[in-house]
Amino acid sequence: MRRREFITLLGGAAAWPLAARAQQPTMPVVGLLYSGFSPFSARSLPLGLREEGFVEGRNVAIEIRSAEGQTDRLPEMAADLVRRRVSAIVAFGIPAVRAARAASTTIPIVFVGGFDPVAAGFVASLNRPGGNLTGVTTLALELAPKRLELLHELVPAAGNIALIANPANPFSAETQSRELQTAARTLGLPPLHVLSASTERDFETVFANLGRLRAGGLVIANDALFNSRTEQLGKLTLRHAIPTVFQFREFAAAGGLVSYSSSPDDAVRLVGVYTGRILKGEKPGDLPVQQATKVELIINMNTAKTLGLTVPLTLRGRANEVIE
Repeated sequence: MRRREFITLLGGAAAWPLAARAQQPTMPVVGLLYSGFSPFSARSLPLGLREEGFVEGRNVAIEIRSAEGQTDRLPEMAADLVRRRVSAIVAFGIPAVRAARAASTTIPIVFVGGFDPVAAGFVASLNRPGGNLTGVTTLALELAPKRLELLHELVPAAGNIALIANPANPFSAETQSRELQTAARTLGLPPLHVLSASTERDFETVFANLGRLRAGGLVIANDALFNSRTEQLGKLTLRHAIPTVFQFREFAAAGGLVSYSSSPDDAVRLVGVYTGRILKGEKPGDLPVQQATKVELIINMNTAKTLGLTVPLTLRGRANEVIE
């Protein structure tokens, strides 16, 4: 789903004429702040808001700000939402949360992402966040070793496996690299080759290096940049014929071999519920951080056949979806 389609689905909130906004001064406004644009809120955030009685365009408005992977734009975008006097900010990913938190210590912030909010310094504890932040975490970091295990199961002969990480997001990159190197040792694999990509322009160089390394498999780390280029990465892995595992279904649908993650739709729906509760008057610091625990495994059988891989029946049986 493209950004323009997303805005249309949400009712065109970001493009409302100023006059129309002025006619509804009492309508609460929710600002969405993205590190890298993602389609999941288009499907699920409105569902969560509806559970609390809020319908976009009727009794709540939505403002969209997406850095589209250029995280240096986030501070000004967050400041713009503060100037807009939004009632709450929904922040997607660590860079967006940091920007929102720096912009306001009073506006409620509801975050979503695959990180530890306590270790990142966003909340005092999961049960009692305190301050103006709460949110929903996914199992992105916890599932990273499992993604490597799935790749090893699909390509058991591949002893040379690489990891793409974003050094511009060191907290996430270092954590995932450490966890995956530990998982590689547990599986009896040699150390992973860690390749860096901090902009979209780095992708072609990374994939060229994969060929020189003769990598037999690839793991893509969880990162806002990669999450905003999911379909592009899926097509690249197919074009370069390298078995790859990543998070989201859109990756597998675009030609990636396998995706495995917490259900993003489930996580964003929960964010919508929390946002609705905050609009009703609850304090974010009193709402425990939730964890989205629904997990999805998607396998692209067409890609497996193209790569000459045999998918074990036991693995197919565990999949939530098989693309054929």
